[in-house]
Amino acid sequence: MQDAETPRSEAQEGQEPPQPGMVWIPGGTFLMGSDQHYPEEAPAHAVTVDGFWMDQYTITNAQFARFVAETGYITVAERPLDPAAYPSADPKLLVPGGLVFQRQTHPVDLRDATQWWAYVPGANWRHPQGPGSTLVGRERHPVTQVAYEDAETYASWAGKTLPSEAEWERAARGGREGAIYTWGDEFLPGKRLMANVWIGPFPWQTLRPDQHIGTMAVGSFPPNDYSLYDMAGNVWEWTSDWYAAGHEEAHEGSHEDSHAAGAHACCAPVNPRGPAREASYDPAQPAVRIPRKTLKGGSYLCAANYCLRYRPAARTPEMVDTATAHIGFHCILHL
Repeated sequence: MQDAETPRSEAQEGQEPPQPGMVWIPGGTFLMGSDQHYPEEAPAHAVTVDGFWMDQYTITNAQFARFVAETGYITVAERPLDPAAYPSADPKLLVPGGLVFQRQTHPVDLRDATQWWAYVPGANWRHPQGPGSTLVGRERHPVTQVAYEDAETYASWAGKTLPSEAEWERAARGGREGAIYTWGDEFLPGKRLMANVWIGPFPWQTLRPDQHIGTMAVGSFPPNDYSLYDMAGNVWEWTSDWYAAGHEEAHEGSHEDSHAAGAHACCAPVNPRGPAREASYDPAQPAVRIPRKTLKGGSYLCAANYCLRYRPAARTPEMVDTATAHIGFHCILHL
């Protein structure tokens, strides 16, 4: 676990964090979602969550390696695939592996993600870019190539859980009500890059002065006002909520207690937990019965011309069996 000093809010003054490297996220009501960006983020609405503790940093390769060494855990990307679960898949691809980004040399059709993603046999958390890649020098980078089950199992081993979508967004906003980004409304305040994201026309040209493409060590950019790092960019993050196409659908299907259901103007849902599993299947792929969880935060591949999702309101679905080079996770703890 991280050894960083743990800041406290005034409400937690005098209380030690339950585990090193965790910060207190105060409970309260906030404006979740956005009516100004992508349709799946709407409607913006009031949500109430209880306070909780959250890891200050995204889980790193070093932390995940410790977990694997102590438990012998084998990740989803390292296990054989069941052909019955992928009826239309190329049999040659039904081998353990993960999705790896392929940078292009020219503009491509941004409606076709196969232009820049490739399924690479042998890609897994130890070899995030495929066979031959290693974690040497990347110990403090966020672990990637982890499917939902992997993140959930790690969290349980650590005595924690994964955040709900509402908890994650509450934490990412850092108390900045309605702000576009985790740090405010200006993308480059003082011309300073505030997160590990793609600058320039994706997926072929980067205009970043450092020319960097890929994950970076956790804590490489300033924290938000709750002292949390990398709540925008670097890697997308798993949440515990099943995905719905919009917030109204999510709250209508919530299986929390009755006072948490519904997103009406008269009363904010309390600790919402999203829709039922059955509502999360991809309607565009009816033959694929793999449920989807909600990802938050964007990644190093998010760019203004393609995926302006390095914002707290942003959200996207991901099938629970999927491991990629740009998904990781934070953990939380309720007391």
